[in-house]
Amino acid sequence: MSRTVWIILGVVLLLVAGGAAWHFLNRPVESPPAASAAAPPPGATGAAKVTAHDMTMGDPKAPITMIEYAAPICPHCAHFNATVLPLLKKDYINPGKVFYVFRVFPLQAADGVTEKLGRCLPKEKYFPFMDQMFANQKDWDPEYGVTDIRGAILKQAQMAGMNEDQFNACLAATKEDAIINQTATDAVATFHLDHTPTVVLNGKVSDTNEWEQLKPALDKILAAK
Repeated sequence: MSRTVWIILGVVLLLVAGGAAWHFLNRPVESPPAASAAAPPPGATGAAKVTAHDMTMGDPKAPITMIEYAAPICPHCAHFNATVLPLLKKDYINPGKVFYVFRVFPLQAADGVTEKLGRCLPKEKYFPFMDQMFANQKDWDPEYGVTDIRGAILKQAQMAGMNEDQFNACLAATKEDAIINQTATDAVATFHLDHTPTVVLNGKVSDTNEWEQLKPALDKILAAK
């Protein structure tokens, strides 16, 4: 079962934009208000396009482009990362069958913070850092009762090779804020995204959050090529 998204169009990542994430990490997290997804505007296809800013794995010329929208605090996303992604890499990404695109869809401010920190690391450390954050979710995720969110996420950043000054500078920077916001709002407008993880295969949302679902869906697309 996927986790229902709380933040839908118009309230996405307001807690991160403008440096508010820094303040937010120093107090308990409250769930943002629920909202319903708006209908996509005519011709809304921007989110289906892979850009140079996307974090990717595999061959861009692969017959399948798979976009995963995930939130670092989402336990179902952590499960997907631990159980599905390794098989996907082995059987489809590495052999050149799937071009994989990973995008953060923030449910809480800690998600935007995690994305910013991953982007501040050298590019080759981005995916290892995301793997680390998913694997260590109970050590920093506010939903597991962590109260010193800043301290817990700082510890994770330090484990990835970032010192506290770099951590502070990364969170204070605003370059990524608008991009994170836009990625999320585009996902809602284009795909009616309402849960994480959400998988998009060649531009179409697919309810394939377990390997038993994803593998047949991939094979069906490949067989039709």
